[in-house]
Amino acid sequence: DAILSIHPGSGGLEAQDWTEMLYRMYSRYADSKGWKVKVLDLVPGEGIGLDRASIQIEGRNAYGMLRSESGVHRLVRISPTDDKKRRHTTFAAVEVIPVLPDNDISVEIDPNDVRVDVYRASGPGGQCVNTTDSAVRLTHIPTGIVVTCQNEKSQLQNKEAAFRVLRGRLYELEEKKREAELAELRGEKMDNSFGSQIRNYVLYPYRLIKDTRSNIESGNVEAALDGDIDEFVVGYHRWKASL
Repeated sequence: DAILSIHPGSGGLEAQDWTEMLYRMYSRYADSKGWKVKVLDLVPGEGIGLDRASIQIEGRNAYGMLRSESGVHRLVRISPTDDKKRRHTTFAAVEVIPVLPDNDISVEIDPNDVRVDVYRASGPGGQCVNTTDSAVRLTHIPTGIVVTCQNEKSQLQNKEAAFRVLRGRLYELEEKKREAELAELRGEKMDNSFGSQIRNYVLYPYRLIKDTRSNIESGNVEAALDGDIDEFVVGYHRWKASL
C-alpha cells in the first residue's frame, strides 16, 4: 500500500488548481486498477483547487507502481484564472511512500547478547546500597549500548530497571533506522519549481505529456489527466530497470 501526497509549488492559485487536477488523476488511476482510495488529508485552496492532498492507496503493487510518480510535475497552459488569457507554468510535488507496519516496534533482547556486570554502588544511599554489589551494568554486545543502574536497593531491582532502559534505547535505535529507511524511500528532495520536474504536461501552445526520465510521451492529454497514465508508470519502471 502507498501514501501519495501532493503539494502545490510555485504558481499561486494555478498551483492549487494543478494540485486538485493531480489528485483527481491519481484517484481515477487507482480506481482503474481496482485499488482502494482512502482520503487522509484534503485541504481546499483559497477559492480554487487544493492547498494539499494526501491519500492512502491500498491494493496489489500500489506502492511499487506509484513510485514512478514521486517528484515534481509541471503544467503549462492558458490560465483559467488570468483575465488576459496568458500562458502560465505551474508546479506541484508528488511524494509516494509505503505504508509501513504499525509503529509498535517489538524489542526482544536475547540474553546471550547482553553482558551483565555487577559492582558496588557509589554515592549516598542506605547501608545495603553501599555495602553490597547491587549496582548493575548492562552491555548490549551487538550495538555497544551500555546501561548502568545503581539507584535501587537490590541488584534485582537495578537489573530490571537497567533492562527497561536498554529496551528504550533499542526502541529508539529502531525508530531512527526506520526514519532513515523512510527518508531513502522518499528520495532526494527537489525544489518544487522549474528545472526539477520529472514530467511535463503541456496544454498550450501544443498538447503533449512527456516524462523527462523515460522520454515516454503522449499527445492524449485528456486521457492521461483522467487517470490513463499506465504508459508513463510502466515506462518509468522499464527505464529504471535498464539503467
